[in-house]
Amino acid sequence: MSVPDGLAYLRIALIPAILALILPEDPIAHAYGIAAALMWIASTTDFFDGYLARRWRQTTLLGAFLDSIADKLLVSGVLFGLVAVDRAWAWAAFVIVGREIAVSGLRGVAAMDGVKVPPSFFGKAKAVVQYLAIFMALLRTADQYGGLYPDQWVMLLAVAVTVMSGYGYFRAFAQVLRAARTRA
Repeated sequence: MSVPDGLAYLRIALIPAILALILPEDPIAHAYGIAAALMWIASTTDFFDGYLARRWRQTTLLGAFLDSIADKLLVSGVLFGLVAVDRAWAWAAFVIVGREIAVSGLRGVAAMDGVKVPPSFFGKAKAVVQYLAIFMALLRTADQYGGLYPDQWVMLLAVAVTVMSGYGYFRAFAQVLRAARTRA
């Protein structure tokens, strides 16, 4: 197994550990801090696995698939865990996860037509802001600003960037598919 693939597997393996720390009725002392540390480790593997795969020329279809699935499982799993403990809004989780499902579906349809929809700036920004919002929710402060916790403001930003990213993918998909079908 390559190091980049191992990092994707590690990201997946950290999900149950994070959830085990935040979901019990009586979490252990500092459980959210430990969960945040694990989330930080997991999110950094998302950036390093692709970088190392390209740098070491170890890019594979399995690696690309694992990276994508690990990212979606991490964000979805921890986000719904945060909803369960009232540290994230259910509507925000559904928007974020719904976008992931829709874009994955689009990519699948495009792939069936032999078309690849390239990643966008907003797609990369989305991941960063989502990870930051989740990390901050795990380390929620007691202070509110404008009636919201700081992590909630960042979650609103994450939802906005997620929607913009989804719109961008739908638009790019339509253009690429239209061009591919006119050539056919």
